[in-house]
Amino acid sequence: MNLAKHITDLLYRYDCVIVPDFGGFVTHQIGAKLASDAQTFYPPAKQVAFNSHLKHNDGLLANYVTSAEEMSFEEAATAISLTVAKWQQALKTNEVQLDGLGVLSLNKNQQIIFEPKKEINFLTASFGLSTVASAAVNRPIVQVKPLIPIVQTDSKKVIPTFIKYAATAAILLTLSFAGYTGYEQKQQKEVLASQQKALEKKIQSATFIIANPLPTLKLNVVREVSKPYHVVAGAFQFKENAHRKVKQLIADGFNSKIIGVNKWGLTQVSFDSYVEKNDAINHLYKIRKTVSQDAWLLVKATK
Repeated sequence: MNLAKHITDLLYRYDCVIVPDFGGFVTHQIGAKLASDAQTFYPPAKQVAFNSHLKHNDGLLANYVTSAEEMSFEEAATAISLTVAKWQQALKTNEVQLDGLGVLSLNKNQQIIFEPKKEINFLTASFGLSTVASAAVNRPIVQVKPLIPIVQTDSKKVIPTFIKYAATAAILLTLSFAGYTGYEQKQQKEVLASQQKALEKKIQSATFIIANPLPTLKLNVVREVSKPYHVVAGAFQFKENAHRKVKQLIADGFNSKIIGVNKWGLTQVSFDSYVEKNDAINHLYKIRKTVSQDAWLLVKATK
């Protein structure tokens, strides 16, 4: 069984995949960026990191292996345990290559170090987008022609001949149309005055007063905030048990609710849902220590 491949498949849909008694692979999203030195554009991506403190079995990996390998849940859990034992034994002397994920190794303190494959992008929204290298843009230099200088001799300024001709022509045109323009302006003012009087009559005839106006209607619109990160309390085959679990958790002070049915037909119940990923992970740790070690994190946008 290629356990690394199953972990890779799950990371395209989930932000956290826990390998029981070994550690968790957690993804984080990074935005698009430009490497100015190489003129290279990188699309948005979701890269993976390793957290050795996430060791409790949340059932996600075992359930997926059960479906993918067509075996029972107990057989899947055993197969995962055997693979983990092989990894731990191999790490004592060598690095462990995980297909599609990266490389595992031990440091001087016998702690697991994970080096991910940076070319792997787990963000499905960026599917088909690749790194683009752009050539540097060479902008042409525009040469500005110098202005015609005004030559000054003694105390007088010599003005170019063609500028004198242009100024003279402009003055003659202005004088020739001065009388016509004044007549046209007078006519235009008379037309505007008649139009304004007609408009005032229409406004007066259309003016009316409401004695008892209706009160102003105020609507309070509450915008629902999306909470895609859910700390799952369990998945139930019968809906009655799911509703019973929700009532129990609400009585215990949790904001519990049913968050849908998974592909195996099980109704999922959450302890609570969160807007931020870090808040969800922090509450997951707290719930595992105080309430249930079987709680796990699910990323799913609710409607």
